[in-house]
Amino acid sequence: MKPICLSRHAAEQAVERGATEDEIREAVRHGAREAAKRGRTLCRMNFPYGAEWQETVYPIKQVAPVIVEEAAEIVVITVYTFYF
Repeated sequence: MKPICLSRHAAEQAVERGATEDEIREAVRHGAREAAKRGRTLCRMNFPYGAEWQETVYPIKQVAPVIVEEAAEIVVITVYTFYF
């Protein structure tokens, strides 16, 4: 698989939204893929969480990076997280 590179925006959003780089890379490598706007791809993967996020405890965290596959690398454009 090609190397995975996070854009500055994706790295900032990951911190704000509670995703780790390891989770992002795992979601890109093994997550379910779906088409996103502008020819991009969204990758979704659920992780056991069992911790507090914004004063609520959630058992599952879904990490959903949006990627663009380039010739030499996969670039993560942004990252979404969902807690449930």
